[in-house]
Amino acid sequence: MFSPEGPTFRELAAQALSSTERGYDLLAPKFDHTPFRTPDRVVDAVGDALWRIGPFGTGLDVCCGTGAGTSMLRGVCRERVVGVDFSAGMLEVARETVPEPPGAVPIDWVRADARRLPFAPKGAFDIAISLGAFGHFLPAERPGLFVDVRDALRPGGRFVFPVAAPLPPTSRAFWLLRGFDAAMRVRNALWRPPFVMYYGTFGLTDVLADLRRAGFEVEAPALTALGHRPDGSPRCRLVVATRR
Repeated sequence: MFSPEGPTFRELAAQALSSTERGYDLLAPKFDHTPFRTPDRVVDAVGDALWRIGPFGTGLDVCCGTGAGTSMLRGVCRERVVGVDFSAGMLEVARETVPEPPGAVPIDWVRADARRLPFAPKGAFDIAISLGAFGHFLPAERPGLFVDVRDALRPGGRFVFPVAAPLPPTSRAFWLLRGFDAAMRVRNALWRPPFVMYYGTFGLTDVLADLRRAGFEVEAPALTALGHRPDGSPRCRLVVATRR
């Protein structure tokens, strides 16, 4: 499906009937040939924005997947970058595909649950990013996730990620994603282990409130590189959360 190099329908079905972690282990070898990978234009837009507020010393990519964001983050950090993911399969692909040219900022790949980041002492990073992973966290888990990221940052460190504008209810995509979320809820009610992936649970207003409660100062400027909708509103905003 998606492309000749992408997963088959049978492979996607096997992933969907697995746990979230096991599902991504199965999908990892073909993940970069699916629409689930964050598009390059989004990665590049976030990278350009980070250039304007950087450079940074140490960087953390939360839920790094196969490393597209981690590779971008290396370009705005001077000392070290860490990519964290709970899928061993995704990390294996990242290690194999992200280049390590001589003199480049080193990347460490760490297998860990983002809700229990394993870094000690706390406050090790200047910048943390996350691209396209928040649908894997239920709303009740989000405050704890944000506290863990805050603790990984130095005071004044930033947690940065894009948030797409809500789709208009008149669009086909809106109803497709609503249908997907409904199907996932039915699947998780009837089948174990659960596979957590929802598209409609990460509203900007609630996210900003959770970040403030976790100890961040927040702003959400338009990510203008990704354009505007017909009504003039931005298609995407860049959340910049600064640890108090």
